[in-house]
Amino acid sequence: MRNPLSDVVIEMKPSGIRKFFDIVSEMKDAISLGVGEPDFDTPWHIREEGIYSLEKGRTFYTSNAGLKELKVEICNYLKRRYNLEYDYNGETLVTVGGSEAIDIALRAMVNPGDEVIIPQPSYVSYLPCVQLAYGVPVVIDLKEENQFKLTKQELLDAITDKTKVLVLPFPNNPTGAILEEEYLRDIAEVCIEKDIFVISDEIYSELTFKGRHVSIAEMPGMRDRTILINGFSKAYAMTGWRLGYACGPQNIISQMTKIHQFAIMCAPTTSQYAAVSALKNGDADVEKMRQSYNQRRRFLMSRFKEMDIPCFEPYGAFYVFPNISKFGMTSDEFATKLLETEKVAVVPGTAFGDSGEGFVRISYAYSLERLKEALGRIEHFISTLEK
Repeated sequence: MRNPLSDVVIEMKPSGIRKFFDIVSEMKDAISLGVGEPDFDTPWHIREEGIYSLEKGRTFYTSNAGLKELKVEICNYLKRRYNLEYDYNGETLVTVGGSEAIDIALRAMVNPGDEVIIPQPSYVSYLPCVQLAYGVPVVIDLKEENQFKLTKQELLDAITDKTKVLVLPFPNNPTGAILEEEYLRDIAEVCIEKDIFVISDEIYSELTFKGRHVSIAEMPGMRDRTILINGFSKAYAMTGWRLGYACGPQNIISQMTKIHQFAIMCAPTTSQYAAVSALKNGDADVEKMRQSYNQRRRFLMSRFKEMDIPCFEPYGAFYVFPNISKFGMTSDEFATKLLETEKVAVVPGTAFGDSGEGFVRISYAYSLERLKEALGRIEHFISTLEK
């Protein structure tokens, strides 16, 4: 019998995040700091709208691109937050989470052999999605001394005549790094000069702790060469609702919609009705959660300082990325031994690219009480290493 499997899929590595999550799920008294999922319940007014949609029998397909009401609210939100104007009819697509938007954006834009630049450490899905689109991933290793920001020179050094797309993953998972406006202006200048398109993953845009989030689509000349991707999972604590969106030029969004049409049909109808309430009435909920995350962020930074563990200060998302190289173990060894001895799960930095070696990702999307207990266990763990 011939091999039934695709070579591209066989060569893909499984997610390094899930390995530790699966172990800790069966370990008694374990604390997981590994999953990027808010510990808040979805705000009641959002759940109520979902319930109401079911009570009214709204269990039908929506249009492929999404409910008109939701697309209008997405456009209103982007205008209100970033002064970005998109047409709900043609420049906006509702997807099954931000991850689907990333996948179909790459499939719609990349021809076999096109190079896609991916700054790392970053979200685990970018590289395999490029491979599944038969593109060529080109990795830029971000540096701790640059606070894991993408610099103009790093981008220029990675560009060839085959470069077509830059994935821009800020605020960043796993590092918590952000890109301020001056960095975005430099990157925009390069993209325009070299005729490069940008897939800007802004799923953590509402979780920033240093001024307002700035989108590269706001930069002069960038709106028409950027696919802006966002969603509801992180800001509105709606991970299980599986809802995201993409906005961008009509010629790209229309092709993404075609792929979405054949692969998905439409995003979950109940989730779409709930998301309308999130965008209309959810600003106060987002601010409350952001303040809580910021408190947890400051607590973790203080504790790492007390433990003498180097950690640059993150200003986005809900992760810290401490440097554990001083302990003489690889990231995987450190995470494995911590889990085995103290029952605390963190994610090795290498799950997010080779440049994550020497770091671990810790999520603070958990209660302060849970974090205090986990950091106490980590402190005990490192005390045994230093003896």
